Amino acid sequence: MGSTAVEQDGLVIPIINFSDFLSGSPESKAATAKAILTAFQTSGFLYLSHTPIPPDLLTSVFANSASFFDHGEDFKRKYLWTTPDANRGYSAPGREKVTQLTKPDEVESLREKVPDLKESFEIGREDEPGHPNRWPELAGFREVMTEFHRRCHELNVEVMRAIAVGMGLGEGFFDGFVDRGDNTLRLLHYPAVGKERFEQGAIRAGEHSDYGSITLLFQDGRGGLQVRAPGGRFVDARPVEGTVVVNAGDLLARWANDGVKSTIHRVVEPPPPKEEGESEEVKEYPARYSVAFIEAIPGTYGAEKGEKKYEGIYSGEYLVQRLSATY
Repeated sequence: MGSTAVEQDGLVIPIINFSDFLSGSPESKAATAKAILTAFQTSGFLYLSHTPIPPDLLTSVFANSASFFDHGEDFKRKYLWTTPDANRGYSAPGREKVTQLTKPDEVESLREKVPDLKESFEIGREDEPGHPNRWPELAGFREVMTEFHRRCHELNVEVMRAIAVGMGLGEGFFDGFVDRGDNTLRLLHYPAVGKERFEQGAIRAGEHSDYGSITLLFQDGRGGLQVRAPGGRFVDARPVEGTVVVNAGDLLARWANDGVKSTIHRVVEPPPPKEEGESEEVKEYPARYSVAFIEAIPGTYGAEKGEKKYEGIYSGEYLVQRLSATY
């Protein structure tokens, strides 16, 4: 069914062929769904291969993302992120501090001491009343990102169907909760940074869990993603060509009564590449790009499975709470 992308310090992250779920036999579909659920229950992470995302579209997304971030601050600030309710637009380096802290004063103190060395651009669904996307004036940008958002939403729905099948809930259990496409397409740019910044304790993105249901992460070739192993050590989750990294977020963990794991992870700076024959130490780390697509279940609590751990909460209310703490 697949191989392993990470196997270190008790952390195992599998590579799963998603075409076996989408178009395989009933037996293959059930086995793939079970493998996906098991990965979320054990590590909280997996890599999906053979997804329906066209490679040429992904290439265009990264090219358009780089084109936006290559512009100066005056251009980018015309499209600034405004509120947690909207969660759309540009966030400048140092604005967001991802962390597990929830008190604003503690987050602000951490932001001042160890800012995240990244900038981002958030895109939501097009038809949400009162919250239009802040489209930059770049040829083709809107068309490419709108199509990619649609494709990622379709993949998100299928992954949630696989989770439902794995849980024995029926394939369409989550459809009514994810059909509107209330997802965030997040373009991330980690600018080139001098080595001394990292020697001073800076980091690309601090230790955190994701706040949605699942995250689809598309990485460039630079790497830097690290996932916390059971013993507490952070392990490299290196890019694997032709795959999408998928991890469970806090909402899915809460929905499943902690039956799946929303695992702590971070983005650090991998060793800089050296040109062939280069002997001097590299003093600047090159830029890194990634694209993230972000989003109690019956049978997860009761006499045999333990107590229900969380009271009900609307997902929008929960997401606004989390976003308000990090910006």
